[in-house]
Amino acid sequence: MSNPTTAVPVSGQRPPSAAPASAGRPKATRNRAREWATRAPLLPALIFLIVVTQLPFVATLVISLFDWNSFRPDRRAFAGLENYKTVLSDESLRESIVTTVLLTASVVIVSVVLGLLLALLLDRKFRGRALVRTMLIAPFLLVPVASALLWKHALYNPEYGLFNGVLNWLGGPQPEWLTDTPLIAVEASLIWQWTPFMMLILLAGLQSRPLDMVEAARLDGAGSWQIFRFLTLPHLRRYLELGTLLGSIYIVQNFDAVFTMTRGGLDTANLPYTIYETFYNAHEYGLASAAGVVVVIGTIVIATFALRVVSSLFREEASRA
Repeated sequence: MSNPTTAVPVSGQRPPSAAPASAGRPKATRNRAREWATRAPLLPALIFLIVVTQLPFVATLVISLFDWNSFRPDRRAFAGLENYKTVLSDESLRESIVTTVLLTASVVIVSVVLGLLLALLLDRKFRGRALVRTMLIAPFLLVPVASALLWKHALYNPEYGLFNGVLNWLGGPQPEWLTDTPLIAVEASLIWQWTPFMMLILLAGLQSRPLDMVEAARLDGAGSWQIFRFLTLPHLRRYLELGTLLGSIYIVQNFDAVFTMTRGGLDTANLPYTIYETFYNAHEYGLASAAGVVVVIGTIVIATFALRVVSSLFREEASRA
């Protein structure tokens, strides 16, 4: 008699116990190959990014540790952190740091406020809104050097500039804008250029508001100021933070306006321009590299906060969806 518990294998069928062990390894291998196939196209870009950005920064970091003046190449020596102490203790460098802070803070604050007002205007529907939006964005699209030259010659020039021409027509004074108020003149040109950037960010925030809450507030008798204060402004908080942080990153590194309009004179030399003067005119490679590292570290700190704000915005949008 045959044993009824004995399983008779069917032709072409594998034993059940052998299936997971034999199928698991090829599946893991296929998943690994698929992951590498997905990442492989990004490897050339990653290598290019490392070569272009990280290697020069490492070289700058190494040079910042040396006392290196190209006029005295035989006296090059390892200085440790002495260049960084000089950056923080030298009077001209300290003044350039203060100028950088004042320039960045004033430009960012004023451009955010003006950008918010323009965004509130463009959030309303009116005839010709698309044309007005295009015209308001135009200053941000200009090359920074071209923008600085425009303000220096077409607006600030005391002989044929637009500002003095209007004041002459009104019978007013004829000031030397770049001599009497040099820092304010540089700030005004940067505010004109960066206000459209803030406007675009805040306009995107306004257009992402939950309109049902706004309509419910209006039905409950809330006025325009109450809606702005208790609904619009809290909703725009993340966008205000993002615009402030991104604007600070770019304006801290601004070189074009100072170089083109004042050449760093009359207490307008910010830290990037001072680094340029230290490197190309004084030929102090180690000191200029140390100042550049300080700027990069400050920018990285600001960029870290900006990335956190962007991540929080993405999380909020994902939670709404």
